[in-house]
Amino acid sequence: MKKQIFYTNNDWTGLFTRLTLGIVVLPHGAQKMLGSFGGYGFSGSMNFFTETVGLPWIIAFMVLVIEFLGAISLILGFASRIWSMLMIILFIGIIFTYHSDNGFFMNWFGNQKGEGYEYHLLIIGLSIAILLNGSGKYSIDSILSNKEEEY
Repeated sequence: MKKQIFYTNNDWTGLFTRLTLGIVVLPHGAQKMLGSFGGYGFSGSMNFFTETVGLPWIIAFMVLVIEFLGAISLILGFASRIWSMLMIILFIGIIFTYHSDNGFFMNWFGNQKGEGYEYHLLIIGLSIAILLNGSGKYSIDSILSNKEEEY
């Protein structure tokens, strides 16, 4: 089981997909967790998710953890398959609970009531690629999977 989680193809594809996903999602997680980039921070985000969106507190907390710690873990290449699976679940949930009524496209011109879900589909696609390929070069997973092979 451990080998299936940490094994990775030691290639550039895994490196670029996990870095892209982690770097794109991290600012969103930092907004929610730390209040960076004009975000609400932990308390404000938890309040928004539980009271405005109506999520149970544990789900709201998991959103923050996955977007913040998951993005950091992806950048480092640690347990990328687990984090990418969690990203898939999270972003499917985001589409159906918050963005599906707004259509496909982002709100480029401000004439929609909210943002569409095209960004979320890109996140899901990158996550699937990481799930299938692994973390790639220069990852903690590649170090862990090489240690597994030594034993």
